Amino acid sequence: MHNLDPAAVRTALEQLEQAALDHAEWHGNLVRAIVCGLPFTLDEIAEGAHHHCPFGRWYFENAPAWLRGQPAFSAIGTEHERLHRIAARLLRDSADDAPIVHQDFEDLVAGSARLRLELDSLRRTMQAALRDHDALTGAYGRVEMLPALREWHELANRLGQPCCIVFMDLDQLKDVNDTHGHAVGDAALAGAVRYLARQLRPGDGVFRYGGDEFLIALPGADLATGQAVIKRVREGFAAEPMVVGCGGFALHLTASFGLASLDPEVTVEESIERADQALLLAKTAGRNRAISWDPSITTGTRLRRLVLEDYKG
Repeated sequence: MHNLDPAAVRTALEQLEQAALDHAEWHGNLVRAIVCGLPFTLDEIAEGAHHHCPFGRWYFENAPAWLRGQPAFSAIGTEHERLHRIAARLLRDSADDAPIVHQDFEDLVAGSARLRLELDSLRRTMQAALRDHDALTGAYGRVEMLPALREWHELANRLGQPCCIVFMDLDQLKDVNDTHGHAVGDAALAGAVRYLARQLRPGDGVFRYGGDEFLIALPGADLATGQAVIKRVREGFAAEPMVVGCGGFALHLTASFGLASLDPEVTVEESIERADQALLLAKTAGRNRAISWDPSITTGTRLRRLVLEDYKG
């Protein structure tokens, strides 16, 4: 959940809580129907009933797409469908005045417990995502950055899976704060992260490094792929207002980017330093450009040529 708007996570968490309450109500009514002989509707024993109960409507129709990729979400669906099959058997026996099959009832109790555990697991994952996000921007914080980068570094080391890391710095944010006030500057930072969330993949990472600097991780992307992604991001960033206010106020900003590979041959910290050096070059060269780290940058002539190539590319 590295790349999600915290507001979207909070909304999904509220929906999950309501779905869990709906399921608890369904389960209570089911037990009363089985044990006390209270009436039930034919919908409860119909084929596909797990799609049409309130919990099922949340699961199959309303849960956001990004939540469906969580392991606990799939397990929840399996347990929910199994519970409905058991419930249908028990309700039919109850309607026919047949004795309750002890094993079916035990399976119902055990299945309900497993479903609650999976719901708790998904709930904890979502709550952790909210805790780990920077309160102002919604990006992940610096504390979460190194553990995540070390995981991707290990994948690069063991499996050869590349990862491109990118420093992004909002150009001349101090001028925005001085001209429009820090509230507008803060809104620009939050707007920048929302923009990145729309442009990047759910598995990519956006971390607030400090002030107006962010570190972006693109797992699975080599440096060439990262350059193509950041070119699109940079051009779109300059074209889209980061803050829109009343009276037609719209604040446009640019950003500078420094790219480096998460090199399995060096430490994570050294790869971060390389991306930071590339960002410094991008800012020194005039801002609103992306420069990739290159160990052969040793002369002013080579630097100027690389800046020109990256800027045109």
